[in-house]
Amino acid sequence: MTKELTDLEREIEETRERLATTIDQLLYRSHPKTIVSREVSAIKGHYVDEATGQPRTDNILKTVGGVVGVIVLLAVIRKVAS
Repeated sequence: MTKELTDLEREIEETRERLATTIDQLLYRSHPKTIVSREVSAIKGHYVDEATGQPRTDNILKTVGGVVGVIVLLAVIRKVAS
């Protein structure tokens, strides 16, 4: 019976440690600075090749084209409306 009790205590302690680790990971992942850092890295990875450090001109040109298109569309709408 004593062996079963110590095995149970050990199992409870291991479970407690796993839960504490999981809670720490969740707190880290949900921290605002971590979220911002992750999003900045994702955006940077979209415009800069992580392996070479070179800009990804295709993605940059797509974004610039989209911005210019929206600006032109707004200018046309404004001109038609006035």
